[in-house]
Order: sequence, then structure tokens, then C-alpha cells
Amino acid sequence: MKALLVAALIVGPGAAHAAQNIPLPRPRPFEAGQRPLLASPPAPALPTTVPAVQTAAEPEEASACRIRLSADIAVAPSIDPLTGPGGCGAPDAVRLEAVFLKDSTRVPVSPPAQMRCSMAEAVVSWVREELAPLAVQQIGSALRGIDNFDSYSCRGRNRVPGAQLSEHGRANALDIRSVKLANGKSYELTDREVPRPFREALRTSACENFTTVLGPGSDGYHENHVHIDLMQRRNGYRICQWDIKDAAPDIPLPRPRPKMDEEDMDDGHHAP
Repeated sequence: MKALLVAALIVGPGAAHAAQNIPLPRPRPFEAGQRPLLASPPAPALPTTVPAVQTAAEPEEASACRIRLSADIAVAPSIDPLTGPGGCGAPDAVRLEAVFLKDSTRVPVSPPAQMRCSMAEAVVSWVREELAPLAVQQIGSALRGIDNFDSYSCRGRNRVPGAQLSEHGRANALDIRSVKLANGKSYELTDREVPRPFREALRTSACENFTTVLGPGSDGYHENHVHIDLMQRRNGYRICQWDIKDAAPDIPLPRPRPKMDEEDMDDGHHAP
């Protein structure tokens, strides 16, 4: 016992000092899902760059054609680009619903025609400047409607399988069956009973304003309507094929053959 006490006295001060220099163990990591009781959450890292302020997407700028095709001359809202296989479609497309004449009369296109803006602009100009005045001059009645036989259609020419892409497939054509007038009548452009001067003037006007005009006598596919388009060809070549046919003449029926009496038959007389 005395020996232990002596050893403690000898070692005492140095040992106490050595105990103070012993390093503490590293703190144990917190297990998943646990948070320290007294530690505050770490501050979020500051971004190195300031993000740009996001704004609403701006609408695409209207084309020059779209601007010219204004609401005072036509009802032609823009539509999504027309797309289809084999080159069909058009980027700047509209739905032509009506044309406003110079006196603000609304002329519906029935049904509305889907086409590229440039073709719609040409149709609107032609209706206002040519078709409507010709109806008054040649028939004496104002234009009141246009019957759309066909507009955009992704197909070959004349709907023949494997044929070259039609201008209808490029939204660059319109087929017109008839026009409606203020007198209540509907005039089919290919009807032989429609006054010939009106059809002749209409053909001349259409061929001056469009690069392709096909009607009766062209290819057998346009006997009941007139096709117009703006197809571009080399050297500015144009096609104008529309025969203005006269109405079938009234052929008098042969006079009825006189009845032969039984007495004439007995005498051997025969009608020629």
C-alpha cells in the first residue's frame, strides 16, 4: 500500500499533464435520416450566375402576305402549317372563309378553302377585281358566293395513284364549281346554259391571273369544274385550257308519219 502511494506521488503531476494532451475521438457520422439536435442546416450554395428572367413566348412574326391579306378584304385566319408525305403541305397557310368586295359585301367561300397564303391572296384579288365585276357586267347580278370544289389535298394529279404531286398537294390550287348571284341563281362555270360572254370573259380573266387554268376539254378530269393554280414553270410557261362550249342546239323532231288506211294497204301503197 505504501509502495502504491509513493508511485502515485512520483508520477502525479506529469501524468495529469499527459492526460490533458490525449486527442479526443473523431465524432461519429450521423446515420441516414438523422439530424443533429443543435446544429443548424447548412446554408444553400449561391449560384455562380444569375438565371435569366423567363418571359412568355412571343408569337411568330406575320409574313408580308399575311399582313396584306387583312381583315377588310377577306376572312382568312392563319392555320397551322400544312404537312403531308411526299412533299405535301405549305408553311404559311390560311383558311379562306370569305372575300369582302369593294362595297364591303361578304362573299362566302363554301366550304372554306385551305391554301398557302400567296394563293389565297391571288384568289381574293381576282374575286374582288375581276370575278365580281364580270358577274354584274355580263349577267346583271352581284356576286354572293363561291362554291369550293377542292383546295388542299395531299394527292397526285387528277387523283391518279403514282402521278406527279398535284398543286393541290402544295396548297397552291383551287377548284371552283359554281358561283352564286344576288338574283338567287347558281351558275356552274362549265354549264353550257350559262351565258357564253360571261364564261368567255371569265376564262380570259382567270388565264391572266393564274398560271394554270383547266376546264372542260382539257384532260377529261375537269368537265364539271374549273381548276386554277399558281404553279411555277420554266420560262414563265402558262397553261390555259378551257373550252367554252355552246349549248346543244334544239334539233326538231321528225314529223310523225301519217297513218295508212287499210284501203291503202290493200292497194299496195306504202309510206316512204
